[in-house]
Amino acid sequence: MSERFTSLEIGAGVGGQALGLERAGFDPVMVIDNDPHACRSLHQNRPEWNVLELDFNDFVGADYGLHTVDLISGGLPSQPYSVAGKQQGTEDRRDLLRAAVWLATELQPRAILLETTPSLLMPKFVRVRTDVEEELKHLDYVWSWMVLDAQNFGVPQTRKSCLLVTMRPDDFVFFEWPSPEAEAGATVGETLRDSMASRGWPYADAWASLANRVAPTIVGGSKNHGGADLGPTRTKRLWMELAVNGHGLGNDVPAPDFVFDPSLERDGVPKLTVEQVMTLQGLPADWIVTGGKTARYKQVAQAFPPQLAEAVGKKISAALARGPR
Repeated sequence: MSERFTSLEIGAGVGGQALGLERAGFDPVMVIDNDPHACRSLHQNRPEWNVLELDFNDFVGADYGLHTVDLISGGLPSQPYSVAGKQQGTEDRRDLLRAAVWLATELQPRAILLETTPSLLMPKFVRVRTDVEEELKHLDYVWSWMVLDAQNFGVPQTRKSCLLVTMRPDDFVFFEWPSPEAEAGATVGETLRDSMASRGWPYADAWASLANRVAPTIVGGSKNHGGADLGPTRTKRLWMELAVNGHGLGNDVPAPDFVFDPSLERDGVPKLTVEQVMTLQGLPADWIVTGGKTARYKQVAQAFPPQLAEAVGKKISAALARGPR
């Protein structure tokens, strides 16, 4: 059996990253999020996980008997650095990047994996990155930034993530980023055709032939605004090109009497259900997401696809297995 390692997951959300890392050999000693819906979802899916509902800004490991772990991992809110947001950076309460790195001073992990928006690599945020890197250097870590797209790891969606991997020098020498797969993920039509046909909708094949690309980035997961739809106007247009009505979410897949007619624009094409969006995010079909439709969608929209987390996690666990104990 392969060696397993311990982790602390912060900003866990619905659990996409924690699930991927579990597959890669990491067992979380604690999973933290400040959203009650997300915490209930985590409890439902992994009752054995120690789930803590808490603002990570207020977390101190020693208060919970936690003194060290092999890996600190987390999905950090993108809004402080998002092109679509106000780009308040470290002035934003949701800026947990530096707080996450500073936690390493207490727990001294062998590795850190943090995921956020690629916008963090914009020149505007060079000071943020420099401050983080100076802190890591002071703690005797080395690091690497990388942008990876989930569609290159089997996810049927264009979803780029900015990833920061940090390790001790003796471990980092064995780390390498995973190589993207040669082909992109399946198209939306290939992925959801059977689901669309599950109630006897006779147009499922015709619809799938038009939904002939991977999904655009699933957005709309902000906790501060937005409802149960597939994002801003530009994103809705991209969905319409795939014969999907992005102006809301369906309560169920199309019934047999729903007439498919893309010439009617959004009135003639189906909406996606939360379950279908989960599939496009790479979450398992049996993964439980709690709350009403809007709360469920926001959890799913924020998720880090587990396939990408698993690919990176396997490279981290392989490096730790080869490094000094």
